[in-house]
Amino acid sequence: MSEVVAKSSLHEKINTVFEEVGKVVVGQKYMVNRLLVGLFTNGHVLLEGVPGLAKTLTVNTLSKVLHLDFQRIQFTPDLLPSDLIGTMVYNQREANFEVKKGPIFSNLILADEVNRSPAKVQSALLEAMQEKQVTIGETTFLLDKPFLVLATQNPVEQEGTYPLPEAQVDRFMLKVFIDYPEKESELEVMRRMSNLSFSGEVKTVLSKEDVFAIRDAVNGVQISPSLEEYIIELVFATRKPQEYGLKQESEYIHFGASPRASINLHRAAKAVAFMEGRDYVLPEDIKEIAYDVLNHRILLNYEAEADGVTTKDIIESILNKVKINK
Repeated sequence: MSEVVAKSSLHEKINTVFEEVGKVVVGQKYMVNRLLVGLFTNGHVLLEGVPGLAKTLTVNTLSKVLHLDFQRIQFTPDLLPSDLIGTMVYNQREANFEVKKGPIFSNLILADEVNRSPAKVQSALLEAMQEKQVTIGETTFLLDKPFLVLATQNPVEQEGTYPLPEAQVDRFMLKVFIDYPEKESELEVMRRMSNLSFSGEVKTVLSKEDVFAIRDAVNGVQISPSLEEYIIELVFATRKPQEYGLKQESEYIHFGASPRASINLHRAAKAVAFMEGRDYVLPEDIKEIAYDVLNHRILLNYEAEADGVTTKDIIESILNKVKINK
């Protein structure tokens, strides 16, 4: 009975997180949901959208609702790896070198416009994302838990940017495309942000202990063997589409999704189910999160670009074609 009460309390706190973020950010519940999916499954999230869609504001606001250490790093072309992870500084008084840790030593990292930094900086971020550790000089430091990178990138101004290498993109559990708000939401945004007395204050809801408790609860969500096999079929359909009757789609796919897609689809589906108040996964949970897990892991060729075919189109065809074995 106590376990049921504990889960109920966690669900109430999650609902309160949405309410608190909603005090500042209007009409971006989908983005907040995906950020929480990443947090509750230990997966990094990449947000992509044109400027002005409240990507940075949402992450900033969410960090205030969570009782976690937070750092915002503005990625620029002149950024150095030492600006991110830290460096060795000579102490004249002690006559030796000592470590000065960088902003990466935090729980939540907002990597703003991550594609504007050169390859060396992205490589330093890659080690932190994958290994949960950084190396300064000859010493390796473990990062505090939880550690989560929430990155943003602008798909419009590509001049002077450094496209993320596929190895790094694959490290992001989810890539979430942020679209323009609805008319009613934008009207509310305009009214709220035009009010100079608007404070944007929110209260802290989730602690570190709550985050770890939710992670344990998500890990305990049940998923049937048939749905696990369904996940594998979906991922394999991106690699060998012809075997699944996707002949036209096979002409557009250059590379299919990596095994990380299977792992992350499994984890994310559990998180979606838990946030819906269930302790078991439904096929709808997998289909709902499949776009965000797969869209950056399917590489299309030039024919797809010429014909105006997107990864979203490919994923939709796969979801329509691949069936669940009962």
